[in-house]
Amino acid sequence: MIGLARIGVVIVAGACAAAHVSAQGFPARTVRIVVPFAAGGATDVIARVIGQRLGESLGQQVIVDNRAGGSAMIGSELVARAQPDGHTLLMTANPHAVNPVLHAKMPFDPMRDFAPVTLAGLQPLILVVHPSLPARTVKQFIALARANPGKLAYGTSGTAGPQHLAGEMFKVMTGTDLVHVPYKGAAPATADLIAGQVQLAFGGTTNVLPHVKTGRLRALATATLTRTRFAPELPTLDESGLPGFESVAWLGLLAPAGTPREIVSRLHSEVAKALRAPDTQEKLLAQGIEGVGNNPAEFTTFLQQEIAKWSKVVQQAGIKAE
Repeated sequence: MIGLARIGVVIVAGACAAAHVSAQGFPARTVRIVVPFAAGGATDVIARVIGQRLGESLGQQVIVDNRAGGSAMIGSELVARAQPDGHTLLMTANPHAVNPVLHAKMPFDPMRDFAPVTLAGLQPLILVVHPSLPARTVKQFIALARANPGKLAYGTSGTAGPQHLAGEMFKVMTGTDLVHVPYKGAAPATADLIAGQVQLAFGGTTNVLPHVKTGRLRALATATLTRTRFAPELPTLDESGLPGFESVAWLGLLAPAGTPREIVSRLHSEVAKALRAPDTQEKLLAQGIEGVGNNPAEFTTFLQQEIAKWSKVVQQAGIKAE
């Protein structure tokens, strides 16, 4: 028994040494950031912007690998099963926290199978309405919606996306009956809102603010807890009588579970530094993205809170996976 115990100690010591060596030698080859969505979206944009800076600071090539499909689960599973050495990373978004509620069976656990690195960025959502509606404030809109149950429709980029979840949370908190109209993307949803086919939306800044400035849409409030730099004149929904209302499109970087802490720490440090760079900020702000760069522990807490929050909304609204 003593001999087995000694063997166990040797094995553990060897494993720790291997982890230390791998951390010291990181990165030893090309780093791949898997994006579980198609190219061109916010997740892809921030992955490429950060990837370029990360490649410079790490001294290795960083590539972005788009693996869209399966409600972001195809690309996510690829990373969950990858060697935990920091060379394969995941840049994901809101579905990571919503999929566990929508799908009874998943090929991975969104918390257990990943090591959070950092919350890379946020895209504020803005409550906008068609200018033909008489409501000019959130309170006026709630009164209008309550007086017309089932007659006002909100367009979204798809079922269970950030815009849809924001709309359902709004319905729950205000006791209103709004009709959800899902589209295949934010662009067609915004086009139909401008045309008056739907009456409101929780739109991303880059999709709706240009039309607010031309008067084709009217902005009522932001879905952030604090006022956004993209439209500081707009009140928040929290300020407008819905305390605690917060719904943002978020973008975060994760590594496979078991990745050495030193590697996760270095990745966080390099990404946070990249996000502070003026040229990085300029590129992201042009896409309506605010850089964050919080630490792994803070990002872990954020993910846990997102899963808990949206679990309640999905269950209350009876949202089902398509």
